Amino acid sequence: MRPIDACPCGSGSAFGDCCLPLHRGETHATTAEQLMRSRYSAYFVGDLDYVWRTWHPKTRPSAMTPDHGLTWVGLEIVDTLDGQPGDESGEVEFRAQYRDGHQPGMLHERSRFAVRARRWFYVDGDIFG
Repeated sequence: MRPIDACPCGSGSAFGDCCLPLHRGETHATTAEQLMRSRYSAYFVGDLDYVWRTWHPKTRPSAMTPDHGLTWVGLEIVDTLDGQPGDESGEVEFRAQYRDGHQPGMLHERSRFAVRARRWFYVDGDIFG
């Protein structure tokens, strides 16, 4: 994906102005939603290192394994609760569309985020359906 391409997170901004600086560690997410969007973009472009680095150390897996048959195709933010600058926690409910081979699918999750060392981290989530 090129920096001038539309960001996969659906923000309407270019990837190079939106999630790519977060992936490169040039800046950090200021809200839980921004972190959630950047994590989706990381899955989209295959940057599992970023996904792992932004997962809370108490809940993250020891390693990330790519799913080569899965292609992410769209993100919809359904709801947010807290997760703004100055908050210590927040929740983001989203629907992420994907294709597994030729089969379409959807991940519907309410994710929990927390601030640790002044940075947002994904903690865990409840999957619907």
